[in-house]
Amino acid sequence: MPEKPNLEPETSSNARKKDPLVSLARYSEMGFIIPAAILLGFFLGKLADYWLHTRWLHLVGLLFGAVVGFWQMISMALRANKDDK
Repeated sequence: MPEKPNLEPETSSNARKKDPLVSLARYSEMGFIIPAAILLGFFLGKLADYWLHTRWLHLVGLLFGAVVGFWQMISMALRANKDDK
């Protein structure tokens, strides 16, 4: 009778954590989050300026994007620190 195939991955979770490509992806994602959040906030603020005929909402969007970007980066760093333990 043939054996059942093993569906579990052969690598352990420790081997995946130490993979350099996984680390590269994690840290490059952290580097893109802040600029992406700032630009998204700025452009959404510009859109709100155009729609509401104001001249200051792009600054609010810029600040909001910066806060959200830093908050997301800090939460990712804390999650990565928890995963390493």
